[in-house]
Amino acid sequence: MSDAPKVAIVTGASQGLGEGIADAYRARGWRVVGVSRSIAASQSDDWITVAGDVADPETARRVVMAARDRFGRVDTLVNNAGVFIGERFTDYTAEQYRQITQTNLDGFFHMTQAALPLMVEQGSGHILQIVTTLAEHANVEFPSVLASLTKGGLAAATRSLAIEYASRGVRANAVSPGITETPMHPPETRAGLGAFHPLGRMGTVADVVGAVLYLEDASFVTGEILHVDGGQVAGH
Repeated sequence: MSDAPKVAIVTGASQGLGEGIADAYRARGWRVVGVSRSIAASQSDDWITVAGDVADPETARRVVMAARDRFGRVDTLVNNAGVFIGERFTDYTAEQYRQITQTNLDGFFHMTQAALPLMVEQGSGHILQIVTTLAEHANVEFPSVLASLTKGGLAAATRSLAIEYASRGVRANAVSPGITETPMHPPETRAGLGAFHPLGRMGTVADVVGAVLYLEDASFVTGEILHVDGGQVAGH
């Protein structure tokens, strides 16, 4: 089993960060299971796709079963799927609250709870969350209480998971990006958004992927929240 190719599950894998992360693992020779509500079917030997909502526990069950039945193991789960809606706190609707919490929190809960038993059985594994620096460094120009509530909660949960499962060979870490060049941000907005980072530019998918791969390789690192935010968390 130790000679078998490693296997990653990446949520929100149809575009943006998730697509970049999935491609990076595949480039390393990993087998990858990509999850998204809108993900296209795959005919590749190293790439399974599961269309579904990560907030649904049935999706998590199908994803982990697909990884186990096709590839025999799960080495890494990247909880990337997330929803960001910037509103003044009192302007959030009940539907927006449900949308954010279901994807950001329920998705993490169901996917992680489904994948962990297989990792514990193997004696190794890695749970990695994509969070946000806004949870630690609030900005009046980006109202984001619900992002802070959910993604900040995931950062805290990452540390708890790291301690709870360290003795069983499972690590837990997170990457905390700043504002990143993805389809969420039209090209004409990017110069202005870059100015919010001390380094003077937006992050790229490659910046975040580099951090994910560092944490993948860093076998003595667990409970870490790695900021890839152009210096935002340090100050202005």
